[in-house]
Amino acid sequence: MKLGYQTNTWGGVVGHPAGVTSVKDLYYLANGSTEEALRDISAAGYKGFEIFDGNLMQYKDKKEEFKALLEETSLDFIGVYTGGNFIFPDILEEELIKIEAAAALASELGAQHLVVGGGAIRAKGILESDYKDLGAALDKVVQIAEQYNLIPSYHPHLGTNVESPAQLDKLMPLTTINLVPDTAHIEAGGGDPVEVIKKYIDRIKYVHFKDFQDGEFLPLGAGHQKFDEMITILKESGFDGWITVELDSYENPKKGAEISRKYLSQFE
Repeated sequence: MKLGYQTNTWGGVVGHPAGVTSVKDLYYLANGSTEEALRDISAAGYKGFEIFDGNLMQYKDKKEEFKALLEETSLDFIGVYTGGNFIFPDILEEELIKIEAAAALASELGAQHLVVGGGAIRAKGILESDYKDLGAALDKVVQIAEQYNLIPSYHPHLGTNVESPAQLDKLMPLTTINLVPDTAHIEAGGGDPVEVIKKYIDRIKYVHFKDFQDGEFLPLGAGHQKFDEMITILKESGFDGWITVELDSYENPKKGAEISRKYLSQFE
């Protein structure tokens, strides 16, 4: 297995304040130190990392500093996480401009994956046509990713119109994008991550692990998720990509990374 970690645990999941008035600047952002995160991830024994688009864009004019940090920590740059509403035609172009900016920089700095979440829930509820619009928008994301030699994947997420397995099943036939299963979000949305991985194994190029129990996202081994079964399915399918632990927040980020890394050692 190739094991990575998301930097968002350092500072937690927030967002760029400029996005309130400018869609093209509506980046995800972890309100912590990327430098500290990468050093801790490396020290915990991971070989790569994923980063939010907003934290990556902080290095737009400091590319050499980012490259030096990669060399110092001996980490591979796995991918960048971004997203959008994707169902509102008036702002879709701005969202795609933002995504392309992140994809271009990620590619230049050596990333392999472009991960997107999203699909807004309207104030008056979800329309069936939203899935068609989301699928079409994600196909545009695929085009952007391919332009920059990145592997595009969609990340189901709580708070979007793709939370449940039924919603995922509506979307997937409407787009060519790959699926990156986030095992805890799938369970929190009412699904079984083992069954989702089985069902969509041919469209999985990248995986997010985090544990789950009693409504809480946890380090691996601290909840009840069946990672042994998931890893078996992945291995039997010939999957040889990255598995990234993605824990939205933890009181001691480095300790959380160490707990999950120790748990994963049993599968190596």
